[in-house]
Amino acid sequence: MNILVLPPFTEAQRRVLEAGAPGSAFTYTSPANATDEQISSADVIVGNLPPERLAVARRVRLLQLNSAGYDAYAAPGIVPEGCALASAVGAYGQAVAEHLYAMVLMLMKHLDGYRDDQRDHVWGERGAVTTMAGARVLVLGAGDIGQHFARLARAHGARVVGVRRHAGAAPEGFEHIYTMDALPELLPQVDVIASFLPSTPTTRGIVDGAFLARCKRGAYFANGGRGDLVVQADLAEALERGQLAGAALDVTVPEPLPADDPLWDAPNLLITPHVAGGFHLHTVLDNIARIAAENLRRLGAGEPIINAV
Repeated sequence: MNILVLPPFTEAQRRVLEAGAPGSAFTYTSPANATDEQISSADVIVGNLPPERLAVARRVRLLQLNSAGYDAYAAPGIVPEGCALASAVGAYGQAVAEHLYAMVLMLMKHLDGYRDDQRDHVWGERGAVTTMAGARVLVLGAGDIGQHFARLARAHGARVVGVRRHAGAAPEGFEHIYTMDALPELLPQVDVIASFLPSTPTTRGIVDGAFLARCKRGAYFANGGRGDLVVQADLAEALERGQLAGAALDVTVPEPLPADDPLWDAPNLLITPHVAGGFHLHTVLDNIARIAAENLRRLGAGEPIINAV
């Protein structure tokens, strides 16, 4: 097989990948530098090639994305006929969960404010802080990222419940799993809400004024899933009137968030520019190489691929 590889794998990660398809020809480049000839001769493409460039991929049998999301490739006609599409679900759990968890802890301990004080050369107190120990935590989306977040919170003494599309056995870190129907009852009971939900017709805009009004006063909200989950004006208002003690966003609408967007100035809000994932933590590329290698092995053996879209 001719395998075109776009992520910036290290030599060690390349060895892991190549072990999945011994004897194959591997070409390493980047999305920006991949040529039409390389794309047209590839049997497998590993990485997020710009969707419009897939038109020349005449031989491709598998497109292994390096992202958990696949929205840009979901429209009919984007992925060539006969080509399997696989996501990188399972690669980002540690990276995104640690990032969002750190943001929540910063808010709980007022570290964001103390950083501002440091810049302003102010020596002062910012009042009482809160803790994860004994807190009730609600995780929206109990997949890979949500499970990592739950384990972090549980390790610090929190009691964690989760919400997903289907109820069932609670994964490690969770006390119980509910369906979305339980949200009205759960929101007034919890101290922290962390969302890792994808963008779907049923999730877009669910964190609105009504949702936030049901939240326990003084709760914290964090979103590391998709920005369109949140009605941002309603979130800013909830922060202004103290309904929420703080909020952490790694995703917004739009992205980049315009410099004049009023969300920037909402009180007790931490914003990071969709950097929780990406390749910033080395384990992400380790995981992508492992997932891709397994799918190369499965493709060669005629077995069903993992993370099939």
